[in-house]
Amino acid sequence: MAASTSFLLRRSALTLGAFNSFNQLNRIRQIQSSFQPPIRQCTRRAISRVSATHDEEASAKAAATEANTGAPTIFDKIISKEILSTIIYEDEKVLAFRDINPQAPVHVLVIPKLRDGLTELGKAEPRHEDILGHLLHASKIVAEKEGIVDGFRVVINSGASACQSVYHLHLHVLGGRQMKWPPG
Repeated sequence: MAASTSFLLRRSALTLGAFNSFNQLNRIRQIQSSFQPPIRQCTRRAISRVSATHDEEASAKAAATEANTGAPTIFDKIISKEILSTIIYEDEKVLAFRDINPQAPVHVLVIPKLRDGLTELGKAEPRHEDILGHLLHASKIVAEKEGIVDGFRVVINSGASACQSVYHLHLHVLGGRQMKWPPG
C-alpha cells in the first residue's frame, strides 16, 4: 500500500501543475486512500504491476476532471521555464524534454508550445494539422539526436482510458531497447 501511494505521489507530480486548489489535491489523496492492498498470493512482480496499473488509472481519472479548465499544466510551466527540465530539442513551435519517469532508456516528451485547445489527440481539429505534422517531424529529430533513429516508438495517450495524465497533447518518443508488441 505504501509503495503504491508513493508511486502515485511521484506520478502525480506530473499532474499537480494542472490542479489549482487545495480541494483538487485532496481529491487525489482520497483516490490514493481508496486503493485496496493487492492479494497476498500474487508474486512481487505481479503486485507491482497491479499497483502501477491502478495508480496510473487513478491519476489519469483525476487529471481528466480538470482537463478543460484552461488552468496551466506542468507542461505550460516547463515551456515558460518555471519548472526546469532537460531539453533535447526546441524550435518556435515545439519543445522536447526528458520524461521524469522514463519507461525506456530514451524517453522524451514532445509538446506543442501553444496548446490551442489541443489537450488530447481526440480534440484535434483540421486547424491543428500543421502542428500535428510538426510534432511527428520533431519526434524524428529527437530520435536522431538521441541515436535511436533506427528503432523507436512514438506514443500518444488520448483520454483517461488511455491513461493520459497531463492534458496538454504530448508525444512520447521511446527507444534505446528492444520494443515489444503488443504494447500496453
